[in-house]
Amino acid sequence: MRTPFVFIDGDQGTTGLQIHERLRGRADIRLLTLPAAERKNAQRRAEAINACDIAILCLPDAAAREAVQSIVNPAVRVIDASSAHRTQADWVYGFPEMSAAQAARIAQASRVSNPGCYPTGAIGLLLPLVQAGLLPASYPVSVHAVSGYSGRGRAGVEAHEGGGDSPAPAFQVYGLELAHKHAPEIALHAGLAARPLFVPAYGAYRQGIVLTVPLALRLLPPGVDAAALQACLARHYAQARDVQVLSLDEAKALTQLDPQRLNGTNAMQLSVFHNEAQGQVLLAAIFDNLGKGASGAAVQNLDLMLAA
Repeated sequence: MRTPFVFIDGDQGTTGLQIHERLRGRADIRLLTLPAAERKNAQRRAEAINACDIAILCLPDAAAREAVQSIVNPAVRVIDASSAHRTQADWVYGFPEMSAAQAARIAQASRVSNPGCYPTGAIGLLLPLVQAGLLPASYPVSVHAVSGYSGRGRAGVEAHEGGGDSPAPAFQVYGLELAHKHAPEIALHAGLAARPLFVPAYGAYRQGIVLTVPLALRLLPPGVDAAALQACLARHYAQARDVQVLSLDEAKALTQLDPQRLNGTNAMQLSVFHNEAQGQVLLAAIFDNLGKGASGAAVQNLDLMLAA
């Protein structure tokens, strides 16, 4: 049986470098990359993408669209790590744990859109609750998240590690125009009726995300409490290798959330915190923005496609 060729287009960015590192040395694939002198050569990139079995695009959105348009070989399959195709109906969303059938859809797909880093946590928390009717689709959802500076890509890494004259801020909230590109992705794939209020931030550490969603129990259906929310998440992810749902007792024992705790893995930890007397619940997700939030997810999707 022929060893499949996997081409990484854009392997010098943070996501591409991590994917390359995760795939290097594997005997079940032949990894293709372009030399530095040819990375901006449109003809060579088109030749490479049409010669591979699976292409992984680690490019800006416009370049990702151009790369897909250059494909003339119908046998080429694509995993796009950009946000160019995440809300398009003809692309399969690359979050295997979102439903019982999603992994099979990814395995058979010719076009897979890798989820965004923040949406991975938000959708992971919200979708099971919306599907179960515990969280109304019309709920006014707010998502607050802090990522390591690598979430900005090479510019973020350079700002913090490049040794420039002006030190990068220790903490910065951004997306203040409330029009972040992740909001439509979260709304669509979490089954929300409207865009969530999404407030992202960067911290002065390299990688890792902590994402939280506050809920008011008075706005949920009668009888829905923290135990019901946690039980729903636990059932949904009971067979998921890479998603762990803490029990209410395990969550209660925590006094803080460390966004770097799962760095270097493809794992995601979900928690439900609550204050029943105040009628408040906090949903939380921890994961590596370069792992389950990017390169780890891409490799997970690649493995599903290779096994098909």
